[in-house]
Amino acid sequence: MLDIKAVRENSEAVDAAMAKRHKSWDRDRFLELDAERRATIAEVETLQAERNRVSKAIGQLMREGKREEAEAAKAEVAANKKRIADLDKQRDELDGQLKGLMSAVPNIPDASVPEGVDDSENTEVRRWGTPRQFDFEPKAHWDLGPDLGIIDFERGVKIAGSRFYLLGGMGARLERALINYFVDMHIKAGFKEWWPPVITNADTLYGTGQLPKFEEDLFHVSPDFYLIPTAEVMLTNIHRGEVLDGSKLPLWYTAFTPCFREEAGSAGRDTRGIIRVHEFDKVEMVKFAKPEDSYNQLESMVEEAELCLQGLGLPYHVVTLCGGDLGFSAAKTYDLEVWLPSYNNYKEISSCSNCTDFQARRANIKYKDPSEFKGTRYVHTLNGSGLAVGRAMAAVIENYQNEDGTVTVPEALVPYMNGVTVIEPEEGVTA
Repeated sequence: MLDIKAVRENSEAVDAAMAKRHKSWDRDRFLELDAERRATIAEVETLQAERNRVSKAIGQLMREGKREEAEAAKAEVAANKKRIADLDKQRDELDGQLKGLMSAVPNIPDASVPEGVDDSENTEVRRWGTPRQFDFEPKAHWDLGPDLGIIDFERGVKIAGSRFYLLGGMGARLERALINYFVDMHIKAGFKEWWPPVITNADTLYGTGQLPKFEEDLFHVSPDFYLIPTAEVMLTNIHRGEVLDGSKLPLWYTAFTPCFREEAGSAGRDTRGIIRVHEFDKVEMVKFAKPEDSYNQLESMVEEAELCLQGLGLPYHVVTLCGGDLGFSAAKTYDLEVWLPSYNNYKEISSCSNCTDFQARRANIKYKDPSEFKGTRYVHTLNGSGLAVGRAMAAVIENYQNEDGTVTVPEALVPYMNGVTVIEPEEGVTA
């Protein structure tokens, strides 16, 4: 959430930020509610001062025998007290309306974020690797997986529904191998591993910005609980309502979790294969950093995700998201897009974002550093995929396929595959 005082003092900057995002916000309603709230607070302070003055006078009036004047003063204090109670209730209502309004306003884009309406205007930063030139007709993973007996789409739909799939044999082992490889890479880099729940509550989802705006994208478990859309939600909220020790920042966290998304409004987009599904595995990175260090931490997070792809030998490029493609909580985002032969193009496999203090305000995460300043300040939070496992599997299958229908296992994964170097068709798996 944005700083209400900063928005009040510079609402034109919010106008410019929303224009860069190609979004709108109700500036007039914000100013109206804010002015009414401040007027209410001012009236309460005036009434409290008057009540204190009259209360002190009552004792003096009683000592002087001025009983009628004292009773009138008591009546005035009672009326004053009732008015303050009414104003406090009015302020609570205004606070709720203001919070509701501001909770739907996205973060301010960093000045370095390029202009643009959608992903077609994202800016390429760099490329790594060269897409493979096949001397045979390569298959898409949605054909190759079933042919190998490692991905079963039909039975996935049968036992769960559309946009679910089943992994068998070497497919299941490859999934585990990728998860362990990614987590081990992050631990080696200095991240602390966590194993969080996959069911969460509304307060947690509010803290990272999924609620209230994106409720339709969430799976409800009950009226009070949801399945997580990403481990970012849990890792970031580990420190909700806490004051961190500035001398220990930055904190680097990682976790593997299944992720669950309704994918509302995505009909017709990447519906074949395992690119856009309701349940998928992902290894996540989250950082807590000082404001002056957060953009350095963003760059290092991108590099960490890149190392995972480089270790697998998968061609990719890095793009900076333009204003119109920027996520709700992010001030700046880099996407890593891996090469998929089936698309003859790059597809997103990781998003790394600096959310500045936007999530920290919602989740009330602060830090103290007595050597630098008095009191507390909001920490900056960052998150990034490290990586999306299903998409990594699709990329491995497609980029490492052989003419005979087998798939060579990337060298980095062989230890995680119990020494298996080639995935061959599995008999009986799809029978």
